[in-house]
Amino acid sequence: MVTLRINGREHQLDGLDPEMPLLWALRDHLGLTGTRFGCGKGQCGACTIHVDGKATRACMYPIGSLGERTVTTIEGLASQADQALQDAWVEHQVPQCGYCQAGQIMTAAELLANNPTPDDEAIDTAMSGNLCRCGTYQRIRAAIKTAAIKTAGAKR
Repeated sequence: MVTLRINGREHQLDGLDPEMPLLWALRDHLGLTGTRFGCGKGQCGACTIHVDGKATRACMYPIGSLGERTVTTIEGLASQADQALQDAWVEHQVPQCGYCQAGQIMTAAELLANNPTPDDEAIDTAMSGNLCRCGTYQRIRAAIKTAAIKTAGAKR
């Protein structure tokens, strides 16, 4: 039996191989389909989730290695900063096909948690591991900046 702590809830999964990638446990066993399969090699970022607050590729993370760590998926983002980020995504009309967007937002959420006022270089560096086939990188950067400004304003 494997116990997973996901989005503030504990889930008991029986009979799963501890080497199963977290991505498949999330999607196939828990119905959390916001996390997407992309390349299966941890290179595209579509499957990005947070493990103890750190952006992590779910396709490369075996469920047996989670231990007591907590997982947050796109479905679990709920803080004020995360809502500002999601609102900015809509405001800047970031998604085209939308496939990569959950991973993009999860990576951006970690960036803003660690650097509430990132400059272009910090954004580009943080987001460099997330691929967007539609090429919406300028809108992604603009949305992150907008979210940073709105979040800073809310903290005053």
